[in-house]
Amino acid sequence: MAPPLPGPLEHLAPLLSQYGYLAVGGVVLVEDVGVPAPGETILLAAGVYAGAGELNVLAVGLIAFAAAVIGDNIGYLIGHFGGRAFVHRWGKYIFLTPKRFETAERFFTRHGGKIVTVARFVEGLRQANGIIAGTTGMHWLRFLAFNALGAALWVGLWVSVAYFAGTHIDTVYDTIKRYEVWVLVAVAVLVAALVVRHLLRRRAERGKPEAR
Repeated sequence: MAPPLPGPLEHLAPLLSQYGYLAVGGVVLVEDVGVPAPGETILLAAGVYAGAGELNVLAVGLIAFAAAVIGDNIGYLIGHFGGRAFVHRWGKYIFLTPKRFETAERFFTRHGGKIVTVARFVEGLRQANGIIAGTTGMHWLRFLAFNALGAALWVGLWVSVAYFAGTHIDTVYDTIKRYEVWVLVAVAVLVAALVVRHLLRRRAERGKPEAR
């Protein structure tokens, strides 16, 4: 039996109970295309369900990761081919007004690729991330790399936290949001350390003399 979802997650219980993984992928994808949707919230709800044995936590993570990357890439295509004129005409329907878009675009341009990763954790930027990358002309492969890293960190953090916190997730979530910047920095440092360790190992292996 699915556990009761606490507080702000409660309204997602019927959707998650009926559609399961499809709900997770669909909501995350729609949000990352640019449409306001409870993507982060459904990750938490799905994590709680996974912790109770109702869903497989690995499947939740992989589906959410794929949906996040695909959704942002659809947004990128919209921004790349539609341009600012498209955003100014249709953005208001997803609450992306010209003023908000210009502010986000300036911020995005100033901080470059790293903001694609950090944007996952910022409400508003998360939804407009791909569209802005497309309109500013960021190279697609560069966007894809930073986007995938951000998706992995975002999905991994919230699904894992909810999986272990269970029905206490609302308290844990509030605490993490309060210190979100520090949590993100810690995760980024950990990932960077693992990457450096991997590169050093590869370099050491290449430096070893071949056995005759």
